[in-house]
Amino acid sequence: MKYKLLSILIPAYNEEKTIISVLDKVAKIKLPVKKELIIINNNSKDNTDKLVTEWIRKNKQISAKQTFEGKPGKGAAIRTGMAIAKGDLLLMQDADLEYDPRDYVVLLEPILSEKTKVVYGNRLGFKENKKSYLSFYLGGRIMTLLFNIIFCADIKDVNVCYKLWDAKLTKGIKFNEDGFVFDFVEITALFLKKLKKEGLRVVNIPIHYYPRSIEEGKKINWKDGLYGIYAMIKYRFFR
Repeated sequence: MKYKLLSILIPAYNEEKTIISVLDKVAKIKLPVKKELIIINNNSKDNTDKLVTEWIRKNKQISAKQTFEGKPGKGAAIRTGMAIAKGDLLLMQDADLEYDPRDYVVLLEPILSEKTKVVYGNRLGFKENKKSYLSFYLGGRIMTLLFNIIFCADIKDVNVCYKLWDAKLTKGIKFNEDGFVFDFVEITALFLKKLKKEGLRVVNIPIHYYPRSIEEGKKINWKDGLYGIYAMIKYRFFR
């Protein structure tokens, strides 16, 4: 098999209520490749650090490590995880319970069968999936539509967390974005550019989704959306 190890990048900011459940779910998943867990503690002020440290101590049979990123933002955290990841495949996993690690198997299939080198989850793929707040849902649809128009792409859900890719695509690349724009604009623009050269495309796979409320810790807001629109134009026409 061409791919041997999947590095699962888990940025965590004040996720003491859910981080252990997420780690347990990820650890239990049986995959056709080996896996390592990289938890990036992104300035947590709660007990996330202690909980993760204790979980790693109790689960020595699992390849897992915790690292720290002082600069706030999902992009900064993911970049830190990428820098120490050993896998030839990389996957983003949020530290809440909105996403189901059981979807890893179907996300891996298009890459392991060499149909593509990048797979994105699609939260609209299953009718039974609940919608987030109307504002978040509409915002996500608008952002995806604008992205596809600006980049002439066919991404079904550009804001989705689950992004899986061949690590070689991002090896040695200097990224700039620290926040959410990193994964739904900057890295996506890179993927499209590199895949086009190889005659490939991003494959969209339906995934399960369990949205949480703002009270439960949802962090993205309208400011991220406005900056996202600016970033689309910047990375499409000026980078």
